[in-house]
Formats: sequence, C-alpha cells, structure tokens
Amino acid sequence: MDHAFQKQIVEALIFASDVPISAKKIADLEEELDSRKIKKIVEELNSDYQKSKRAFFIVNVAGGFQLNTRKDFTPWLKKLFKGRLRTRLSQASLESLAIITFKQPLSRVEVDAIRGVNSGGVIKNLLERNLVCIAGRSEGPGKPLLYGTTKEFLRYFGINDIADLPKPKEIDEIMGKLDQEEGISESIIETLTETESFEDESNHKDDSAQ
Repeated sequence: MDHAFQKQIVEALIFASDVPISAKKIADLEEELDSRKIKKIVEELNSDYQKSKRAFFIVNVAGGFQLNTRKDFTPWLKKLFKGRLRTRLSQASLESLAIITFKQPLSRVEVDAIRGVNSGGVIKNLLERNLVCIAGRSEGPGKPLLYGTTKEFLRYFGINDIADLPKPKEIDEIMGKLDQEEGISESIIETLTETESFEDESNHKDDSAQ
C-alpha cells in the first residue's frame, strides 16, 4: 500500500468518526499503520490543508483526532446552527468544574466547602452533560462518591489532556487556604471559559444535543 493511499485512509477515518478517533484505533483498523506513522500523516494532512487554504484542520483532542473548522468561518457557522448551539455553562457550573478539574477526585462535600454553597444540583447537571463522572468512593466517613472529569470534558473544551490546561501557580496553596479567600482562583474559571468559547466557535460538529 503506497503512502498516498494511507493518507487517504487516515483522512477518511477521521472525517467519518463522530468522536475523536485515537491513533491506536486507526492502527487497529489498518495493520500497516502504527501510531508514529499516523501522527506523521496527520501533520502532512494539516500541511496540505494549510497550503491549499482549506476551511478545516485536524486537532488532537480528548486523546484522539478530530476535524475542526477554522475560526475565520465562525460567523457563517453560527448562522447555520442558529438556535441549535448548546447552552453555555453557568458561572456556578464553571466554578464547580474548575474545582473538580484541578482537585480530582473529590467529593461533593469538598466542592461545597470550597465554593461555600451547596453544589449538588450543579454536579447533577455536570453528570447529565457527561462532563464529570463518578470516579470512586472516598475512604472517609460515609464513603462519599468522588467525582472526576471525563473524555467528553476534554472534547467539550477542545483539549487533549488535563495536563494541557495552564495550571495556576500555587493552586494547592490557594485552595488549601480558602477560609481566607472569597472564592476560587479567577484564573481557573477564565481558563475554562476561554477554552469553552474557542471550542464553541471552532468545532465542526453540531453539539446541540450536548
């Protein structure tokens, strides 16, 4: 099989997949490809798209590859999906999600303690949207449920791994002294808000069902 046809296979699989498709999954579907070759092909495809001024490109998100439209075309995409774009997360949801993101796994009681209010309804909403999941149980009294983020969280915010988020300096110290603070670090919320905005504008899929 020649290299040009291998590129077409990778491109077709990424295009057809309705979720980010991993290099491992592609390699499982075509035995002549491995992760190294696939990553090189993706780089070549993006170079081809850039040279030919295509309206889309391939991103590495949530542990896989996905086609995204370029931000230049946001105005037309908004018109196309008018009334169908997903609802943005509320400030309370962003606060709770930021805490879970950087302190996971942790319990609802711990989230409540950091926010200073009951977060039960907010966490329920995040669970329904598949942005957080039950990550186990604490060994503490009552063995409360622990929460962590999901692959959908990564896809929603357009990031490949939690480590890709710019972690605020001394976040552990900040959150460890919240009895002296008025709220959680604003920089955490700003980070999630910025990535949410970027994902809304650039994702080529219709996320109205999310």
